Amino acid sequence: MNDMTTLPVTTASKAVGRIIPNPTLSKRAKAAIVVRLLINEGADIPLEELPAELQAQLTHQMGAMRVVDRVTLASVVEEFTEALESIGLSFPGGIAGALDALDGRISRDTAARLRKEAGVRAAGDPWKRLLALSPTDLQQIVEQESTEVAAVLLSKLDVQVAAALLGRMSGSEARRITYAISLTGDVTPAAVDRIGLSLAAQLDAQPIPAFGTAAAQRLGAILNSSSTPTRDTVMTGLEESDSVLADAVRKAIFTFGNIPERVEPRDIPRVLREVDQSTVVTALTGAEAAGFADARDFILDNMSGRMADQLREEIAETGKVKASDCDAAMTTIVAAIRGMEDSGTLVLVVKEEEEED
Repeated sequence: MNDMTTLPVTTASKAVGRIIPNPTLSKRAKAAIVVRLLINEGADIPLEELPAELQAQLTHQMGAMRVVDRVTLASVVEEFTEALESIGLSFPGGIAGALDALDGRISRDTAARLRKEAGVRAAGDPWKRLLALSPTDLQQIVEQESTEVAAVLLSKLDVQVAAALLGRMSGSEARRITYAISLTGDVTPAAVDRIGLSLAAQLDAQPIPAFGTAAAQRLGAILNSSSTPTRDTVMTGLEESDSVLADAVRKAIFTFGNIPERVEPRDIPRVLREVDQSTVVTALTGAEAAGFADARDFILDNMSGRMADQLREEIAETGKVKASDCDAAMTTIVAAIRGMEDSGTLVLVVKEEEEED
């Protein structure tokens, strides 16, 4: 260790009770000391996120240093700790960090415009965006790219995601890509970076849809709140013009008649607490005439016996209700169920045909 030099020892100040940093120690040297200490302690420091020039400067600085005495180390750590504690608020820095921080809080078209103006590189590491995509979105990329690019993309994915993506491909396509992976040993980091930038640019070039949900889901939500005659008329027209869309809309629709198959029996009491009892009585009174006797019986069978008997008495006393009043009452109950589902307080049973899709 004779060739190792020791940084100048700092002095201690008994008057103020703290170690005085050595004035000859540069900020770069202090940074190297902190990084080295954190690495020794097993901290995972994302140094790769620093600009390449700063990474190079840090590496050169660490290579030029040898031994640091304990007093110097304590001084640097204390100064670093004080600097951290004095920070009240930090910003991400740059348009890329700002876009990440505001993701989901500003409109998608504004974010896309700012991302485009700043350039793809300013949007951060392109692979972070690509690896966050769903297998469905990744499959669309693979189908449009060459086998070599698909092999690089698959190599960058987590094992579980890559396996799910392979499962979506045809056998011949999966074999071509997996064989191409064996040929990626000589691919350079620069080439991988360029591929990531190219794929990210394609994502930015895709038009942003005005609506966040599919047409069938939007139509289903509208028809859920429509009267039964209106819903039946619209569905009949859809069947005649587009049977595929009509089938998708029908799966998205939730009506009073779907309650037995979509709501767990144990959840019925909670649903009824969300609706005025007079509304429940009106809906149950006219349910049989509207063709929903099964839904009425399901509701009555899955509440306390005392409450069920009370409702049956009120139904008998009510006698008959207008079809429009019954339909409005049933719509209110359905809206309550949908509201509970949206808030996460109720989970609807998934139909078997939806699971297969």
